[in-house]
Amino acid sequence: MSAASHGPAPEQPASFDFTAENMERAKRIIAKYPQGRQQSAVIPLLDLAQRQHGWVTNAIIEKVAQILELAPIRVREVATFYTMFNMRPVGRHHVQICTTTPCWLRGSDDIVAACSKALGIGLGETTADGQFTLGEVECLGACVNAPMMQIGDAYYEDLDAASTVRILDDLKAGRKPKPGPQVARQTSAPISGLTTLKGNGSS
Repeated sequence: MSAASHGPAPEQPASFDFTAENMERAKRIIAKYPQGRQQSAVIPLLDLAQRQHGWVTNAIIEKVAQILELAPIRVREVATFYTMFNMRPVGRHHVQICTTTPCWLRGSDDIVAACSKALGIGLGETTADGQFTLGEVECLGACVNAPMMQIGDAYYEDLDAASTVRILDDLKAGRKPKPGPQVARQTSAPISGLTTLKGNGSS
């Protein structure tokens, strides 16, 4: 778990309010849940607030708790449990490397090392220009395409050191790297290609 993204930041903004547009989005989100179950909207509301502010502050936790009529500790429990929520400021590009067993067996240590060398920072740190934060996370659910990392909302899979550095270089240059597998694999299909249904279906 990245120290940069979890554990409350020592310096906190005094307040938080959703923008008018995001408040309308929050109302639409809450309306999706049955009467009496509105507290189930805690995760999407925290996500909405984080997308607006960049990270989850104490004031955000208080605001979401107020909107959903929850004790703030209930919201804090959710925010600190999931690595998708950043309890401290992160860079513009939040590089999260999966180091759980499948990715580790496929070389996630090499991905961590490549990122650290290319960015000049270690896990839990942010570059001086505020562009990149490097962290490790538990399983991101793309085990068949290990090793992988998540940057923002994009997954980058089937990585090696060279493809990892290429992705970071693209981001540094303002380019948008291609998400998904970085090898000749179709989504999560076997990398060796089709093994069945290769004919025209006739016996």
